[in-house]
Amino acid sequence: MENMTYEEAVKKLEEIVSQLENGDLTLEESIKLYEESSLLSAYCSDLLNKAEAKIKEFSQKDKEE
Repeated sequence: MENMTYEEAVKKLEEIVSQLENGDLTLEESIKLYEESSLLSAYCSDLLNKAEAKIKEFSQKDKEE
């Protein structure tokens, strides 16, 4: 997952949601996908937080100049 871009992670999350909504999975498969989606969600959140921090840093530098 570490080499995955934000866009790739979101696409994978969308695929998982679609599979879960379809309802054709076993309980075990559903749990596995739910766990994967939780990890992907945390990964996306982390990427967004890092991007926000960079933007704030650049904005701060612009104000100082």
